[in-house]
Amino acid sequence: MKTITNIFLMFMVFFLLSCKEESSKSTIHLREEVRSDDIGSNMLTRPVGQAFSALIGEGIEIRDVKLVRNDSGFPEVHILGYNRSPGKKRFEIKVEWLDKNGFMIDTKTTTWLPVSAMGHSEFNYKAVAPRQDATDYRIDTRKLRD
Repeated sequence: MKTITNIFLMFMVFFLLSCKEESSKSTIHLREEVRSDDIGSNMLTRPVGQAFSALIGEGIEIRDVKLVRNDSGFPEVHILGYNRSPGKKRFEIKVEWLDKNGFMIDTKTTTWLPVSAMGHSEFNYKAVAPRQDATDYRIDTRKLRD
């Protein structure tokens, strides 16, 4: 019985540590429902599903982010990601562009856009700033609304 308790405690510590997965850049926010799969919405099975997903490493991973200027002088953010889960992941992404003072540049293009990533494959996403004076960005993700 003591062995089972120790295994359970080790599993829970691993699970809690794995839940703290963060993007490599603080301006990118991968929400839990995007970065980790779950078995269902049942409150009893969800922790088991999330633990299993964390254990096998499922979910979306951001591998590289580059901010460049295109030929017209507009900033572009290029995102290279990887879907570690076996199935297709569908989620939404929103890029907010910031000026030199860190304030958001309000524009009609700052909307949630759908993204799909096939299972066990890389995906790319590119967003172009609405103005040339944009200097930084924030990226947010959320589960695709059906």
